[in-house]
Amino acid sequence: MFDEAVTGGASRYKAAAMIDVSERTLKRWRSGCGAVVEDQRPLAVQGSQPHQLTHEEEQAILNACNRPEYQSLPPSQIVPSLADQGTYLASESSFYRVLKKHQQQQHRGRMKPRRQVPEPTSFTATGPNQVWCWDISYCSSVVRGQHWYLYLIMDIYSRKIIAWEVHDAESGELAKHLLERALLREGCWHQPPVLHSDNGAPMTSYTLKARLTELGMLMSYSRPRVSNDNPYSEALFRTVKYYPAWPTKGFASLSAVRDWMLTFERGYNEQHLHSGLRYVTPADRHRGVDRERLEHRKAVYESAKRRHPQRWSGKTRNWEVPGSVSLNPGKLQEVERNKQAA
Repeated sequence: MFDEAVTGGASRYKAAAMIDVSERTLKRWRSGCGAVVEDQRPLAVQGSQPHQLTHEEEQAILNACNRPEYQSLPPSQIVPSLADQGTYLASESSFYRVLKKHQQQQHRGRMKPRRQVPEPTSFTATGPNQVWCWDISYCSSVVRGQHWYLYLIMDIYSRKIIAWEVHDAESGELAKHLLERALLREGCWHQPPVLHSDNGAPMTSYTLKARLTELGMLMSYSRPRVSNDNPYSEALFRTVKYYPAWPTKGFASLSAVRDWMLTFERGYNEQHLHSGLRYVTPADRHRGVDRERLEHRKAVYESAKRRHPQRWSGKTRNWEVPGSVSLNPGKLQEVERNKQAA
């Protein structure tokens, strides 16, 4: 149509505008010898492809895939097997494309299909005692092969150690008693927080799950084989075991572990300046006095800047109160704990 219009006396750019294609695009579509290639506009009706499979060829692919010896195999194994027999029907991608076209691209074989793991729910804590996480870690002994188990519950908002116990076995029953003591200690028995953990045996035991259901606590678990879904407990255990006073050669007895943890808990909650909390203690954050301390630091820095402004190239150090804390943040739909609605 373009060539006919130009031959009839129409200007090239007006003829191209009439068919909604620029003149430069038409030049690109022409081959080196000047022949016109097919219409390449997105909405143009294209002719049949010369390499397109015929109906008989597609049926031959379907018949091969549905043969008894191949009905449980993927095309990646069917195509080489046919080649060993001296038969070539199409490429593997064509096999997959034909199977998908005829709605036969399902799981093939007796093995269970791959399970879709749902996205983990995100819980956000805007204050203390809204989201807790807990885990169990080893405390080695001076005797090779012997160790004890440290049960520990922490608040992700304040990073405070809520409760802990050390035992010589892993048990859902022991975890249940620790949780009950933690709820009584924090005074949130009637408004329990969300409890997050990994998928260990004590965490998923029926004893603990039944008790959490009775208390009305929401349960949150890490995804299988994902190591960073319970980061706060793992970070705290690292702090425990990299503490300078941690006995690297092991503890002498169970009572020695408990005495050591009692001292560590007091120092961590009341004296340790946590880097994730703008260097206030977890206990201050839990009690809500961290804002007062950070505002005092900010005033001290502002005063120092006024005395010596030439020593400051910009703003003072950031002493703003950290905001909310989330488990698995960044999800499209984030579920927040609303205690009033509960």
